[in-house]
Amino acid sequence: MSQKDHPQAHDHEHNHSHADAKDKFLERLKEQGFKLTGKRQMIVDTLLEEDRYISAKELLERMQKVFPRLSFDTVYRNLHLLKVEGIIEESTFGDGGSKYRITCDTNQHHHHYICTVCGKTELVEGCPMDLLGITAPRGFQIESHRFEIFGQCGECH
Repeated sequence: MSQKDHPQAHDHEHNHSHADAKDKFLERLKEQGFKLTGKRQMIVDTLLEEDRYISAKELLERMQKVFPRLSFDTVYRNLHLLKVEGIIEESTFGDGGSKYRITCDTNQHHHHYICTVCGKTELVEGCPMDLLGITAPRGFQIESHRFEIFGQCGECH
């Protein structure tokens, strides 16, 4: 059977609990001298609870229930900070819009299937670069790579 037939469920393979990820977030911000604000904490809490990619607009709408005067600029500034610190990942969807999720807390190299409807992710078994036999040109040192497959999950299709 193909990888498509048996993708690994995202939440079963990544061992990031809400408390662990929150502790990791707090430690990184503390190391960098950043202040933990209620807004930053709510972004992380929301992404941890959702465990999927969500848009800045969706985050803003949820956060405005607690912070009614919150602006897009504030959300984007905090998302940028969290991305730079490696707490969250950003992915660009087919419509050109970015969505965000908590960074996978795993030491294993991996890639994702991403549902364009609900934003949930599942693991791709193996590395496509290895499976396709892709090698870097002579003299090129690969530092990292990212492989994402966009489509609709079984629940949304």
